[in-house]
Amino acid sequence: MKKGSCMRHLISQLLLSVSICIVAIPTLATPGINMPYGVTPVSREIYLLHMAGFWVCCFIGAIVFGVLIYSLIKFRKSKGAKAAHFHEHLGLEIVWTTIPFLILVALAVPATIVLKHIHNTDESALTIKVTGYQWKWKYEYLDQDIHFFSNLATPLEQINNLAPKNKWFLLEVDHPLVVPVNTKIKLLITADDVIHAWWVPELGIKQDAIPGFINENWIYVTEPGTYRGQCGELCGVYHGFMPIVVEAVSQEDFAQWTTEQRPSSVVNQSKKEASLSTEDLLKLGKAGYERSCIMCHQSNGEGLPPSFPPLKKSRVATGPLDSNIAFVLSGVPGTAMQAFGEQLNDQTLAAIITYTRQAWGNDRLNRIHKNPIVVQPNDVAAVRQSKK
Repeated sequence: MKKGSCMRHLISQLLLSVSICIVAIPTLATPGINMPYGVTPVSREIYLLHMAGFWVCCFIGAIVFGVLIYSLIKFRKSKGAKAAHFHEHLGLEIVWTTIPFLILVALAVPATIVLKHIHNTDESALTIKVTGYQWKWKYEYLDQDIHFFSNLATPLEQINNLAPKNKWFLLEVDHPLVVPVNTKIKLLITADDVIHAWWVPELGIKQDAIPGFINENWIYVTEPGTYRGQCGELCGVYHGFMPIVVEAVSQEDFAQWTTEQRPSSVVNQSKKEASLSTEDLLKLGKAGYERSCIMCHQSNGEGLPPSFPPLKKSRVATGPLDSNIAFVLSGVPGTAMQAFGEQLNDQTLAAIITYTRQAWGNDRLNRIHKNPIVVQPNDVAAVRQSKK
């Protein structure tokens, strides 16, 4: 290819690139593709700061590419242009050092103000502690004595591609975080096992959850609605199965919700729960296992050794009943096996243990060893009480 043709090709490619950028700029600035404007004061401040930096970058890009294209056309070799020979132009060096410095200062000042605003939790009307687990969230309303776990609610059939995926695939939970609108809410964020991050884009918050530390942040939702997010830190093999759902409701609806939640917030009920039939226990246990255990131990009970040992033919699920219950209640410190005693009530635990002691051929082994294969809530309550 001739030199003139190469130059024309290069110039045409540069012009095409600039044209694409010009067309793409309005598109990138629209919601859905760009950062969300959000429904909290902080999210809107972050968005405006982001857009200010975006347009500054666009302006700089236009200047740089404009000068580059002009130079390629005006001083091309085919027109007999000769390269100038000069070094160390003091004026130019001052200019191209001073201008970027002033641009950075102009962006740093509002960025610092927004950063201070993000972590100012003063005058909060409600405090919620958020704890990350593999792979779920625990919410504790410290002023209302309400606490519960929030688990992934996407059906297993969708995850295994056995059913069509719905709109909120991997972004739905069984118990969302409910908050009142127009209320400043302090969030105390930590973790129980590994590093997680509580991230909801429309609320303008992404805060690391670190074991042994409590990080503070806050939200002030101005519009009722449902806002979704995910764990924003790589926290293990099922990191993508740890969604966050926040429901913002009116003050009146929130007051009614807190009244309804208080009686069911205590996991260990003092009253004795009624015995269930084996059929009901297996049905409830299968649902509970798929919600709380399947991520680690798999649907076939074979787990993912060595981190997640199998329950199929395991010494726990085919051993003495009291030991099995105690193991589930207390977990194993330093491993992925969590203590479910504070997470699930006696009935749910009894159903899950019944299911695991009968599934995958475990019932045959338990019968050989003359171990019980049906667990009632009172059995769990007795072991729970003995551990106290």
